[in-house]
Amino acid sequence: MRILIVGGSGLLGGEAVRQATTNGHVVAATYLTRPGTAEVEWLPLDVRDRTAVFGLIGVLKPDVVVNAAFRQPDWETTAVGAAHVAVATSGKGGRLVHVSSDAVFSGEAITYKEDCVPDPVTPYGAAKAAAEVAVQVIDPTAVIVRTSLIIGDGGSVHESRVHALAAGDAKGVLFTDDVRCPVHVSDLAAALLELARSDRAGVHHAAGADAMSRYELGRLIARRDGLDPARLPSGRRADTGVPGPIDVRLDCRHTQRHLTTRLRGAREFLK
Repeated sequence: MRILIVGGSGLLGGEAVRQATTNGHVVAATYLTRPGTAEVEWLPLDVRDRTAVFGLIGVLKPDVVVNAAFRQPDWETTAVGAAHVAVATSGKGGRLVHVSSDAVFSGEAITYKEDCVPDPVTPYGAAKAAAEVAVQVIDPTAVIVRTSLIIGDGGSVHESRVHALAAGDAKGVLFTDDVRCPVHVSDLAAALLELARSDRAGVHHAAGADAMSRYELGRLIARRDGLDPARLPSGRRADTGVPGPIDVRLDCRHTQRHLTTRLRGAREFLK
């Protein structure tokens, strides 16, 4: 297949580029500020620029577009940019796999299945929810994949924060009451590419099998990397007034039944 990874220079996009190339696909990838390191065709793209998005996808005519582009504080990138990618992809007959987030939920229900209605409580969550609506309206055959905290082998923001806190180079705490379902970037990228090859459509959940607090996650990362978990400061999000959902757990059982890729829990992939 001819695959375009939008946001290919990020952690998830870069892993999707690597796996798609390894699997023999013809891959191109976009970046906003600097290209990634993989030996594929790198193309500058700002998804907020409708003309640029239409021009690039119109020239490439990819069979599959994986949209992994986002900027948390930027509505235009996360919401409007997703709509630009969806319109351009559907207009050229390509298949769209759009990456969404558990941030679309408030945490009031704690556990969420694919058919749960988004109820975001942060601007980022609202942007992600708006993007989902746009993608579904523009292209009902598209796959929307909600995920959670993405962990790598040292390359994620969560891992970097754990290292900085353990070394005393950063202020703050890891919350003991802020629960998510961390996923390994290689599992998530494999799931995205598998869904791209399938006839699935609509919303899917692809997160790790283990629900855990950010503090427990941090301790697992620290132990894996030879750091002292006791050096990690802890606290309760509920005591800080920091906005955002507290406990959000994506129920991935329905999606997992349709995947050969196994979505491991953090207690397994970080041991």
